[in-house]
Amino acid sequence: MILSGKARLAGVIGWPVGHSRSPALHGYWLQHYGIDGAYVPLPVPPDRFADVLRVLPAMGFRGANVTVPHKETALALADEVDPAARRIGAVNTLVLRPDGSILGRNTDAFGFIANLRQCSPDWRPDTGPAVVVGAGGAARAVVVALLDAGVAEVRLVNRTLARAEAVAADLGGPVSVMAWEDRAAALSGAGVLVNSSTLGMTGQPPLILPLDALPVTATVCDIVYAPLETPLLAAAARRGNPGVDGLGMLLHPARPGFEAWFGLLPDVTPELRRFLEDR
Repeated sequence: MILSGKARLAGVIGWPVGHSRSPALHGYWLQHYGIDGAYVPLPVPPDRFADVLRVLPAMGFRGANVTVPHKETALALADEVDPAARRIGAVNTLVLRPDGSILGRNTDAFGFIANLRQCSPDWRPDTGPAVVVGAGGAARAVVVALLDAGVAEVRLVNRTLARAEAVAADLGGPVSVMAWEDRAAALSGAGVLVNSSTLGMTGQPPLILPLDALPVTATVCDIVYAPLETPLLAAAARRGNPGVDGLGMLLHPARPGFEAWFGLLPDVTPELRRFLEDR
């Protein structure tokens, strides 16, 4: 690591934050590109978040990632918010400007599409409707990404129908809501299936979703990366569907922030993926 008195500083703010892989990820890039900088974990309880946010520029920080439970608060506190963050309703990346003002961004939609295109290069927006499972913050980012990419129809399914209806109404566009009991039928003719919920994650209930109606050409994405191969991805692989795991949803959304803070847009490489898989 190169670290001098002129080092550029950034970090990740969360509560807790000890589980975050972001310091390892950014540390890898800093070392790989020989950049004089540091990226550190910043455990901040909710009642101190606003105070810390205003102190960071004075301490020389150029920005930070924001994780649970601060993403919505960061949206409210930022001096300027990019359009993607406004639509998604949360901020995950802060850019601290020289004048002390704070730009709030959301890079999850960018990261989702970048990961999808890298891991499933044959996918195209016109291959068919997208089916998105979930109605939380991640689902909002995925839906925004798919709509902006040109997908003609997004079918949103969630265990709580009202939450899915709220997301569809808020985001607008060609988003249709389907009942949870109709989730298997929603797969008919789909070009991509995305699990944006926590179902299938280690310690969470499984995602029970028969894939019989899903075309074998459809790409199956799971934003869960613990485990890296979820039961959904394993079932897709057995059918021959292309699969995209969730590790890229950690890697690709981090790239725009790294560029803003350290002056270089980093690459996501097989070596980087292997490095993070071991963490």
